[in-house]
Amino acid sequence: GVLHNGQSAFPGVVDCLAAYRHAGGFVLLLSNAPRPNGPIRAQLHSLGVPETAYDALVTSGDLTRQLLTAQARAGRLKIHHVGPDRDLPLFEGLDVERVDLDNARAIVCTGPFDDTREGPADYCDYWQPALRAGIPFWCANPDLQVQRGDSLIYCAGALAADYERQGGNVTYLGKPHAPAYAFVEQHLQDLTGQTPERRHWLAVGDGLKTDILGATRAGFASLLITGGIHEAELSTDNGTPDPQRIADVYQAAGLTSIGAMRRLVW
Repeated sequence: GVLHNGQSAFPGVVDCLAAYRHAGGFVLLLSNAPRPNGPIRAQLHSLGVPETAYDALVTSGDLTRQLLTAQARAGRLKIHHVGPDRDLPLFEGLDVERVDLDNARAIVCTGPFDDTREGPADYCDYWQPALRAGIPFWCANPDLQVQRGDSLIYCAGALAADYERQGGNVTYLGKPHAPAYAFVEQHLQDLTGQTPERRHWLAVGDGLKTDILGATRAGFASLLITGGIHEAELSTDNGTPDPQRIADVYQAAGLTSIGAMRRLVW
């Protein structure tokens, strides 16, 4: 919703990132994508966002792999994967075994099996054996929905929320949850050799319940992009950010940010 619509990069966004880096800024992309950063780099390049536009990329897939590696130290880890086959790079090189739900120690969810037509309602019956058995649910993409072209599709976060609503134990591995920002902080420290002060961070995002909520909770500034998943809710008739609508939503949800733009441009 900030860099691309799932099909191509938004006009001007690459130039904006390049100009910011040229001025001395550091750009780290934090994605709730449930795959490791390598495939996401390739995907971004295919959409028109080259690696020269940013300094680093961290994904929910990276954070999930860290959890799976830790959990597998006691022996081969049996997990049940819910999600499309395109997310299978998440498990490459790890000591995990994909099994059916009855034999799993945990569910790893990267999204619906078919996100072109499925949503939370399609999984109500599917979760019941796992809920009865108390199987934990590891959500590798806390997004509820994302934009793909002109459509909104459900993500793993929507399925996780339904599992949790029914009493299941869910671990969220991405925005807006604290482990994602601790992971970013450690990554920045490793890259720069310095401890990054959060008062210098700026989160740029289009998701109220991920990007903006995460920044608000973690105590750093944010910039809302209204041209993404909340465009109809937060924009005027001509597509520009509507200050009153934004203020009303922020007040009701306890959110803060330094401003809003329809698209990220310099």
